Amino acid sequence: MSVNVGIVGTGIYLPEKFMTAAEIAEATNGVWSEEAVVEKLGIKKKTIPGENDGTQEMAVRAAQDCLKNTGMKAEEIDVVLCVGEEWKEYPLTTSALYVIGQIGAVNAWGIDVQNRCATSIAALKMAKDMLIADDSIHTVMVVGGYRNGDFVDFTDKNMSMMFNLGAGGGAIILKKNYGKNLLLGSHIIADGTLARAAGVEIGGIANPINGDNYKEAFKSLRLMDPIGMKNRLNEVSMPNWFKCIDKAFEKSGVDKSELDYLAILHIKRSGHNEMVNALNLTDDQSIYLDEYGHIGQIDQILSLHLAVEQGKVKDGSVVSMIAAGIGYVWGANVIRWG
Repeated sequence: MSVNVGIVGTGIYLPEKFMTAAEIAEATNGVWSEEAVVEKLGIKKKTIPGENDGTQEMAVRAAQDCLKNTGMKAEEIDVVLCVGEEWKEYPLTTSALYVIGQIGAVNAWGIDVQNRCATSIAALKMAKDMLIADDSIHTVMVVGGYRNGDFVDFTDKNMSMMFNLGAGGGAIILKKNYGKNLLLGSHIIADGTLARAAGVEIGGIANPINGDNYKEAFKSLRLMDPIGMKNRLNEVSMPNWFKCIDKAFEKSGVDKSELDYLAILHIKRSGHNEMVNALNLTDDQSIYLDEYGHIGQIDQILSLHLAVEQGKVKDGSVVSMIAAGIGYVWGANVIRWG
């Protein structure tokens, strides 16, 4: 008997505070104009964390919103896969276990998963595989928080691709044999030659924080090989993305022409438009997150959440989530809604 895996629902937490395009332009000391931030980078405003918006705490709030939206009880969850970032309240604590404790998921075990901004795609694949392979697992929550924007130095001209980094949390619950909102095929491609092309340069074993560099450390998310990274991405990024999409549809047994909605992470406006046009979609078949920014791996959950709310995704809709994460990794999946 074949097993299906369906999405029960989603939950979102967004901070109340925002940083506007004008404020981003000002932070670059005038290198970027407000108009260029809006038109080229595609940021009207982005979420930024408030005083109590820790990475783990935002994940908890998203999980609670997901439980409320789905009417499920925390005790029904068997596994929590946390896609929250490594930048969190306390290093070397396990975020999945914090979520479990805070929401009362007393029957769940959990683990943290990391694939940068492609983590949600990977975790959804892992959740489906676990649900199919293990008879004792019936319900999985994928959840996380994100606030890597804390590390961005707006005066670093190489970092404009990350000026959009925002903050927030997202959660999604999957259930075995749910019979609707089916998660179908997924495909992921990695390019390990870019593993250290970008990252937080100060604060790890290679370059620890000390009395001389501690102020710099907290703004040291950088492109450590900007030329090599740009050249390599220009060569492989779009082909890898489209290969992921093609393979995900092929694995799903669905023709790509059936795609109704693209849940795409926030990227610069021209890249977004190129992707939508290449897939023969209209602007209304995606949501450009220019009033949220790029909340890392939360983007796909947020996009699906908003699309369902706005009626862009409805019974029978074929959805594809796509993502890319520094490191570098690309991913896509296919969901048949309803």
